[in-house]
Amino acid sequence: MSRFSSSTQDIPASGDVPRHVAIIMDGNGRWAKKRFMPRVAGHTRGVETVREMVRACLERGIGYLTLFAFSSENWRRPEEEVTLLMQLFVRALQHEVVKLHRNGVRLRVIGDLTRFDDKLQQMIRVAEEKTAGNDKLTLTIAANYGGRWDILQAANRLALAEPEKAGRWQESDLAPYLSMHYAPEPDLFIRTGGEERISNFLLWQLAYTEFHFTETLWPEFNEAALDLAIASFRRRERRFGRTSEQLRADPHPAATAADPASSRLDA
Repeated sequence: MSRFSSSTQDIPASGDVPRHVAIIMDGNGRWAKKRFMPRVAGHTRGVETVREMVRACLERGIGYLTLFAFSSENWRRPEEEVTLLMQLFVRALQHEVVKLHRNGVRLRVIGDLTRFDDKLQQMIRVAEEKTAGNDKLTLTIAANYGGRWDILQAANRLALAEPEKAGRWQESDLAPYLSMHYAPEPDLFIRTGGEERISNFLLWQLAYTEFHFTETLWPEFNEAALDLAIASFRRRERRFGRTSEQLRADPHPAATAADPASSRLDA
């Protein structure tokens, strides 16, 4: 069973700093097009933004960062772009994992990885194993991921594991089989690039997440933009089904953020 509270069953811990931030990184192609560059140039620049966001989350005491890198629907893109994205994924694993490990970052990759070639699957396994003991930040990359796929695969696994309970399953029964069973539900969801939808991302986990949409394209998203999103989060009244009066009478204890000074990313 998951060790984290479900927002529909319990009242999760809440504080000024979101414990878990989930982001749809949108706008790489448009950023490149505005500069008369190929779309892959936008994706390459987007990797630099990922690096900056990892550093920013460490410094702000955010414990979990989940990034939607490649959806199960993205296979519909031009074959050349998909091939380049896969190559970029390989290069990122080759060059970033050592740095992540050095700075206490645990890497997880969620999604249906069977569609990736054997080399990429092996690189993912090695990266996850290498960083498994790290606890300053859990960086999750959603690749060939879809929210409906996630719920369906979890339901299928539950049916195989506990057939005797069919018809009596609870949320808590399904939770351990979801891709992100190891993480609390996101407190803050950010989508860059101006679109205002969740595009089949973490459908189960976003039940009570606060949403922040920004026109900023992902390659231009920076620490200041992240701080604006966090400031927006701080202004929200997170009731989790309660009334405002109940919240004022019995506020939930705030989550404690890690000391930023102890989490700075090495060069």
